[in-house]
Amino acid sequence: MTVTQVAAYAAPAAKAPLERTTVPRRPVGAHDVLIDIKYAGICHSDIHQVRDGWGEGLYPMVPGHEIAGVVAEVGPEVTRFAVGDRVGVGCIVDTCRECEYCLAGQEQYCVEGITGTYNAVDRQGERTYGGYSSHIVVDENYTVRIPDGLALDVAAPLLCAGITLYSPLKHWQAGPGKKVAVVGLGGLGHMGVKIAHALGAEVTVLSQSLRKREDGLKLGASHYYATSDETTFEKLASSFDLILSTVSAPLDLGAYLGLLRVDGALVNVGAPEEPVALNLFSVIGGRKTLAGSMIGGIAETQEMLDFCAEHGLGSEIELIRADEVNEAYERVLASDVRYRFVIDASTI
Repeated sequence: MTVTQVAAYAAPAAKAPLERTTVPRRPVGAHDVLIDIKYAGICHSDIHQVRDGWGEGLYPMVPGHEIAGVVAEVGPEVTRFAVGDRVGVGCIVDTCRECEYCLAGQEQYCVEGITGTYNAVDRQGERTYGGYSSHIVVDENYTVRIPDGLALDVAAPLLCAGITLYSPLKHWQAGPGKKVAVVGLGGLGHMGVKIAHALGAEVTVLSQSLRKREDGLKLGASHYYATSDETTFEKLASSFDLILSTVSAPLDLGAYLGLLRVDGALVNVGAPEEPVALNLFSVIGGRKTLAGSMIGGIAETQEMLDFCAEHGLGSEIELIRADEVNEAYERVLASDVRYRFVIDASTI
């Protein structure tokens, strides 16, 4: 394959609706795989970036870092994959490969910074374009295998939503005897409930209302509370070993820190666009930890996919056509999806 144009959906400018276009893909290099994209998940971070919520973006922007597809071509030195393999690509398509974190398999914390799957400039000075497209060329070292036990459509969101929750749950040792709360039952939160339950933890959902209570219990939660009820924070004071906040809106961090046991951790995986305030006495009392976590390394992403296949954990999805993407964005902002939109790439 030489440099070619592929079909894609892109935002031509900040806050502009996405539209069908074409974008270039590089030739398949020695260690590259060409992926025929079958499905691409819609992550809330796509909306943040398309709308310049996290800083100035690069346009035209093709979002999408939850990519599931099939290998269509391999470079001459590729050893990990063959044509026809079921594969995925998440948020990272390159790193320095030399720093202590890359060498430890924690590429997401690369000292030089990651090359994002989209809205980035790669180490050759070329723009990256994401998964809302028909094909993508990716280095084999940043590609993962999707186990046969996972359908490609429900696997796509695992490449961001799944690993974003799996990594902190493993790092903070969620499992039997641990009480875990998940704040928000959306695209991220519903996978947090599934994975934490499969790890053996006792799971509680903390949501604004009880509207999704039945869903939360079916997904694996043992308890479900509305945070709009002020008594919730009194009832659950000092209850949890670990709280995962998946929401993109600013929270009263002090109130949530009050729900932790001594040595508990409140871990943020949602990223609000606005700064948040904190009274440090909220962490000093109880030796509590306020932390963050960002996706996972490539090996851990593979581990997560294998774990999800073993436990039958796919994302709960609503499959859409590519020309429905702008409507889907509005519905995500209105919390009107259960629980992840996935684009059928054959419609691009």
